[in-house]
Amino acid sequence: MSRMPTPEVLTTLGVIAIELAGEAPVGRNALPQAEAGDWAAGIAADLARVVAETASLDLVVAAALYDPSEILRPNVPRHALLEAYAARVPGDAGGRVIAFGAGADGLPADFVPQSDLAGGPLRVLPFLLRGPAEAVKRVGEALEERLLDTGMANAGTALATQSAFGLRVEHMRYLTLHDLMAMMAIQYEHAGLAGLWPMIEAALFGDDDELWLDAPPEPLVRYANGAAQIALIDADAWALGGFVPPGVDAGKLGAEGMERLFDHFEARQRQIAAVLGAHGLEVTFAHCPVGKDARAILRG
Repeated sequence: MSRMPTPEVLTTLGVIAIELAGEAPVGRNALPQAEAGDWAAGIAADLARVVAETASLDLVVAAALYDPSEILRPNVPRHALLEAYAARVPGDAGGRVIAFGAGADGLPADFVPQSDLAGGPLRVLPFLLRGPAEAVKRVGEALEERLLDTGMANAGTALATQSAFGLRVEHMRYLTLHDLMAMMAIQYEHAGLAGLWPMIEAALFGDDDELWLDAPPEPLVRYANGAAQIALIDADAWALGGFVPPGVDAGKLGAEGMERLFDHFEARQRQIAAVLGAHGLEVTFAHCPVGKDARAILRG
């Protein structure tokens, strides 16, 4: 994915993806500014081994660990920050390694990772390559073709990253933004959340088409114009509105069993709201009482 910050300078966007080993803690979520440059030089060398022409472009990287959802948001805000900060660095674009780390007071406020999203098994660090438009276009196309298959980090770079951040690396690789999107789509499918990915992707690309998650016994969700609305239904509306899982016999299950199923449904609603919210979508709930058409209420 490429962006055009000025008529002459183009950027192509990527991430460094680190799969953590086991449940070992992370020592620190960001490198001090004094260490960030040396660490980023290893990243630049790795990328040049995949596509040599990357060495002619600026590598701009945030030396901080993020959840993938913080990257995959409308207008890719972490990369937009990198663009804005890089544009202020004196000198002409081309061949520099520019890393942003933590100063004496920590990271700049707009670079701080969300603490409530920390702790996942996959951490990512956003980077971009910046330079003359034609060169960036060539590099961007080459990275899209090669990075997913050949973008494993050099062993020395992975060890340096492990030591610098105080974590245990299972795998470390370089991905384009499209590669990261494909990876997350597969992960959501495995987690039973495949129905949400089209909404997240639409928000990423500014698509205002209406999309639905309308697959009972899943909760009912409508997406439009970058926002999602979830039908908030009570136990009676759930039982009578077709949201009880197929094959459930309410008589045999009993009141307590049905209550447990409804609790699970409400937990699923909260999970969906949390996932969409983590990707920067506005999420609201619309009360849909028994006897009312929930789909009509969500349409407004």
